[in-house]
Amino acid sequence: MKYIPPAFEKKEFHCPHCNVYASQEWFLLVKAVPPRTYYNEFLPEAAVSICSHCKNYAIWIQEKIVYPESSPAPLPIKDMPEDVKEDYLEARSVVNSSPRGAAALLRLALQKLMIHLGEKGKNLNEDIANLVKKGLPEKIKKALDAVRVIGNNAVHPGEITLKDDKETAIALFELLNMIVEIMITQPKKVDQIYDKIPQGAKEAIEERDKKQKGS
Repeated sequence: MKYIPPAFEKKEFHCPHCNVYASQEWFLLVKAVPPRTYYNEFLPEAAVSICSHCKNYAIWIQEKIVYPESSPAPLPIKDMPEDVKEDYLEARSVVNSSPRGAAALLRLALQKLMIHLGEKGKNLNEDIANLVKKGLPEKIKKALDAVRVIGNNAVHPGEITLKDDKETAIALFELLNMIVEIMITQPKKVDQIYDKIPQGAKEAIEERDKKQKGS
């Protein structure tokens, strides 16, 4: 499911506490007079949302969430390798305060992902080109070029460019998820479907493929 970030007065979004897409209940805050037995006015600039799943609350001031700190980045896709996901989640936690730091972590995550996909993980330009030959859409390669991940100024582990901003970092989050979806999740689904075919039918398919290769 696509990540739906928290938004003021929205009835449903991914909770910043439990990361579950859930309905939200909204409340206004009031000014209390000690010992809190008399409430004399609402605080129009403040509100609280409560998650129906985890029951934790978020505090909003002037229509912006101030607690807990919310990330605009999508959640990692389920099939993302654990070491890649670790860098991804760390980048997600700092993208608001340091887009450049998040982009650097995401590039490291991308290089680790290349290794999981059978590439060397040393030259992103070559790795992505090889993945295109294996089925990665050319449009993904163009998108990676557009955010300056590869090209003449190839990025190496730990390198940070001055042009990195939040928009670039968010694009990298989305591209990492896309690559995992296309190169890991989709082939896994195909294998699961193929495994359901009776053995006799599989043997017939394999025999057909052998004949086609021999022709």
